[in-house]
Formats: sequence, structure tokens, C-alpha cells
Amino acid sequence: MSDRLTHECGLAMIRLKKPIEWFQSELGDPLWAMRRLYLLMEKQHNRGQDGAGIGVVKRDMPAGEPFIDRMRSAKRSPIERIFAEAMGPANELAPEDLRRLHPTELKRRIPYLGEVMIGHLRYGTHSGSGSELCHPYLRRSNVTSRNLMLAGNFNLTNSRDLFRRLVQIGINPVGDADTGVILEKIGHFIDREHEFLASTAGPGSFRNLEGRDLASVISTEMDIARILRNATEGFDGGYVLGGIVGNGDAFVLRDGNGIRPAFWLETPEAIAVASERPALAAVFGVRPADVQELTPGHALIMKADGRVTLEQVLPTAPERQCTFERIYFSRGNDPDIYEERKALGRNLARRVLDAVDWKVDHTVFGFIPNTSETAYLGLLQELERLVAERAAGQLWELVRAGKATEADVKRLGHPRIRAEKVATKDQKLRTFITSDAARKDLVSHVYDITRGTVNPGDTLVVIDDSIVRGTTLRESIVTMLARLEPARIIVASSAPPILYPDCYGIDMSQLGRFIAFEAAIALLAERGMTSVVERVEERCLAQADQPADRMRNEVRALYEPFTLDELSAKVSELIRSPGLAWRGRLDVIYQSVEGLRAAMPRFTGDWYFTGDYPTPGGLQVLNNAFLNWRRGDERRSY
Repeated sequence: MSDRLTHECGLAMIRLKKPIEWFQSELGDPLWAMRRLYLLMEKQHNRGQDGAGIGVVKRDMPAGEPFIDRMRSAKRSPIERIFAEAMGPANELAPEDLRRLHPTELKRRIPYLGEVMIGHLRYGTHSGSGSELCHPYLRRSNVTSRNLMLAGNFNLTNSRDLFRRLVQIGINPVGDADTGVILEKIGHFIDREHEFLASTAGPGSFRNLEGRDLASVISTEMDIARILRNATEGFDGGYVLGGIVGNGDAFVLRDGNGIRPAFWLETPEAIAVASERPALAAVFGVRPADVQELTPGHALIMKADGRVTLEQVLPTAPERQCTFERIYFSRGNDPDIYEERKALGRNLARRVLDAVDWKVDHTVFGFIPNTSETAYLGLLQELERLVAERAAGQLWELVRAGKATEADVKRLGHPRIRAEKVATKDQKLRTFITSDAARKDLVSHVYDITRGTVNPGDTLVVIDDSIVRGTTLRESIVTMLARLEPARIIVASSAPPILYPDCYGIDMSQLGRFIAFEAAIALLAERGMTSVVERVEERCLAQADQPADRMRNEVRALYEPFTLDELSAKVSELIRSPGLAWRGRLDVIYQSVEGLRAAMPRFTGDWYFTGDYPTPGGLQVLNNAFLNWRRGDERRSY
């Protein structure tokens, strides 16, 4: 993707099924879980490079000893920093000490060695990027089983409303960000679970217990599923929540629509969870087919005593897994995602050929690095098939007519697609320079070109994952590609135009920043149809105070007057820098929604392109986003 998007996060969790003594005696490696947590996080570093955190719960520690802790960093290379510190005490021990010391002593000397571990990767968002904003969050208590550590990949659309509800029941969370609200809400119902089990309404067998005996039984009998059912009431959003209770209980919960991804694996040694399937397969040396997807609306619950259950927590809802995960965010070495991305490229091939009048001898095909490479492969393969099929038909017609020559056989028998690596991503430049002029100057140097790949008069076709804001295309990529001096540049997007904001975990809530939205507004103005904008504003204002579940998508009216080709043509004008000296033709070809759905039929979370939101809160965010744009308000829309 040429435009950088943030707000995606990655989750990793490991819960040992065997005691640390077993890893000492059988594997000679009591740090086995720590090493695998590190690998799971590194294999998912694409999901968050601005911050990271780990947390641990150590079981059976003597009274008065630390049993729960976390470490977070928002400095450069945060995963390496965290694990260098976490592993530091172990590196100071002799190998024989790691094998012979009692596990309790090992856990004293190595503070982040424990039976349950969680890891998180984060991109900085509107809230900032300090370490205090990194997960896991921790709610402490002097009662072991009331401690809660939470990390996840999520966003709630109604966190402010949930904050107000917490205040009404006497809880005072610090801030109304969704992470703190979720932590306090689950923590509140953990407290309520303790009160219920200890009360006369609880199980009768508990009534004669007190003190440490009662605390131990409550810890064992806590119903994590019941806690989560109560705590998640009223949640609107997409989420995967990973939590560890201080007693060693752990859970991972996925939202009812399955918007955000989660996978888990059980081996003889451990249960592991991650946001991406290939990470688990690689780290544990299993086939991707052995990794299970966490069922939407269900929680994987791991009790400290060894019980593991998969329980439905949320009501059954239509599955709406996010298509952007498949198009861009998730790593492309998942076998299913790999094929889907190739299919996205294939589905563009015929339209690209029509756009160049099938003149492949004078067309160079490339991609804008790096995540679009798989779609590029699919595009090339389909181009080759279509061109070969057409050439074979032409040759056969010449043969039937008795007009085929040796030159025709050579020309049509082996048609060639000119595939080149025309652009290279030189480096990832950090945004520590904040002035717009300086930032634009840096952006212009992100990519470099391979001169000599394009001849005078050629058309250059480059495929990109998606075009969100168009900023990098306008300020860097088109200018850079123009230096190759093609007669024409075609930018093909493997995703449809992004017309609507996201509110489920991707930083795309400002409607006015979408290049396709800019194009629609510009077309309305050109055609004297600004009254459409005014009507949309009236309707959005009229429903602004309504409950989210009664709202309608009024913004759709802005796009309805235009075809995909009309919108694409206007986008091609907008991504052309005003100062560009190159005078060639610039075009944009977007994937159609039908092409997207054909490539990934199971994944229907396409609200970015269709405005068909999976939860009521999505429409409320859309309404707010449009009204914010009309007011010139740059704040996030939820």
C-alpha cells in the first residue's frame, strides 16, 4: 500500500501445559515459552512497529513474592529491546543453573519467566505513541485472582458511552479510551464474580470457608465465560481481547462478527494464540491446516488447573471478517491470503489489457513495493494466459485461412509480457520531522526507480494494494515513475476505491482524507450538483441524535451519481502533482466490488468500499465523519 495506515495491532499468547520442571529436564530449556513468544511477536512485527509489550503470570509463587508483571516500550525496535531486558537475567546464569535451579528460584531470578505469557505489538494512533499507551494494560489488586492483564487488537465505537455507564455504577476509569474502559469493565465483573461466589447466593459448598481457603476455591471456580458475557454487554466494535488473571486463568475473546482475526494452536507443550496463522505454523513447526481459527463470538478459556474450553460468549451474528486484513495487513505467506491476493490481481487483468488496447509489446508491468507483489504475480499470470489465448486464436485463424507465415508463428506462438521491477522501496523513513514541507521532501525519497526498464513511447502499468489518501502517489510515486519517461502511466489498485471510514481498528476515520471522496465532491461541484452535499448534510444532522441502530447511510448519495470509471478518472487527476513536468497520460484502474468478492467470497467485511457496516456504531461513525468534514473538524470521528 502506498499510503501508510496504522492502528492494526498484533496479539500473541502462550500458556504452558507442562510445568517448567519438564522443560528443564526434557528440553534443557526452561525459557522455551519466552523464546516462542519472542518469535510469535517477530513473525507479526508487520502488525505494529511503534510499540510493544509483554506480560507474565507466575504460578505458585510464595506469598509476598511478585507473581504478575509487564514491560512495555515505544522506543525504536521495541521487541528487541523488551526481550533483551527480559532475557538479560537468564543470560547471566550458567547453563547448568538453568537446568538445575528449582523453578520457583528461576522465576525469582528471571522476572519474566512464567507459565502464562502475553505479547502485543502496536502502531501509534491518534492517542500518541508513548510506552504508557502500549499494551498490556494491568489492573492490580492485593487479591491474586482479582488482578487482570489485558492486551488486544480492537476498537470500540462507543467507548465514551461505556465510560459513562461505568461512572454511573460507581467506577472511575482514567480516561475514556477503549482500552482502559474494557480493562475496568472486565475487572469490575471479576470483582462481582468474587462477590457472588463468596455470598450466600453462591454455591452452598463455599459457605463454610473463609480466608485463604475461600480465596483458593473462588480462584478455581471463577466462571470466565460468565464474566465476559456480563462485561461485553453493549460493546460495539471489532475486537480480539487477550487477558490473563493473576491466578493463571487466561482467555482470548473474538467479536461476534469476526471482524478482527485470531488463531490458536494446541501442542503437547502449550496452547498458543496469535493474530496470524502463519506465525503459529512457523514458530511451532506445524502445517497451517493444523492451526485453528477462533470462532467469532467465542472465547478460548484456559483455566489455571489445566481445563481448556471454547465457549460462546457473544450472540450469534453474521460473519463479517475484515477484507483489509486479506488485502494488506496480514502477512501474505498464509496460503489462503496468498491465493486471494493473486486472485485480486487476476481479476484486474482483462480491464488492464483493454486499457492498453492489448498492446503488450509496448507495455511494461510492475508493482509498487512491497506488499502488492503477490497481486502482481496474479496479474502477470492472468495476463500471460489471456494474451496467449488471444494469440493462439489469431494464429489458428491465419492457419485456417492458409495465410500463416513463419514470422506469424514466431510472433504469435510465444507472446511475451514485459514484467520489470521498476520501483524499489529504498527505506522506511520515520516521521520524526513534523513540518509538512520537510515530511513531503522525505516522502519523495522513499522509492527509487530502475532506469532502462521503460522505453520511449511505452505504457507503464503498476499495481498497488489500494489507494487510500493518494498522498504518497501524488507526492512521491507518480513523480518518481514519471522519471522513466513513459508515454502513459496506469496505476491499478487491487482493492476498490475506499469510500467510507473504518472504526474497527484501522486508522481511517476522517472521510475528507480519502482520495475517492475528494473525487466525488469534485465531480459534484463540476456538474453543478452541490445540492446533493447539502441534502446529505441535512439528513446527517437530522439523525445525529438518534440511536446508532436507527441510523442510515446517507453519505452513499454522494457516490451514487457516478460510475466506477468516472470516479477513477477524477482520482487520476487528483493524484497528479500540480508541479509535475511530465506531460504523459495518467490513469487509475480500480478493482470492482464484484472482483473483490470473487477473490475472497468468505470475507464479507467490505464496509470500506460499500458502506455496509457490521455494527450500528459504524453508521454513527460515518455520520460523524461527514459532519466533521463539513465543519472542517479534523478530529477522529469516534
